[in-house]
Amino acid sequence: MNNTDRSILLIEDNPMDVDLTRRAFARRKVINPFQVARDGEEALAFLGKWEAGEALPVVILLDINLPKVNGLEILHQFKTHPLSQKVPVIILTTSDEDRDIQVAYEQGANSYIVKPVDFEKFVDVAAQIDLYWNVINIPPR
Repeated sequence: MNNTDRSILLIEDNPMDVDLTRRAFARRKVINPFQVARDGEEALAFLGKWEAGEALPVVILLDINLPKVNGLEILHQFKTHPLSQKVPVIILTTSDEDRDIQVAYEQGANSYIVKPVDFEKFVDVAAQIDLYWNVINIPPR
């Protein structure tokens, strides 16, 4: 299974941001399927799916400010679980608080990106994510 066959897991509660992310990646012609978790509980449910044999995503895009379970707690759970600990997690959030950035990296985030408000800038972010995680990066086998 190559990287383009694996999904991108987007953990985001704002429907407009989900749509914006999908459109930005579509504009870049990213062909990976998208899976969406709309709150922290839905996100953590993926651990059970992966334990049951569902393919791990190529990358996880994680918002911090989520209902039910905070994004930083989800990050901690994913990075301490034997199956998902090596899946790259990109924090994609509106928060530029130093504390959030610090904790995210301490918990194992691979990257921290503050969401641009402008759609064209968001498309640029999608392009960089796609280029790095689907083309340049070599994941563990």
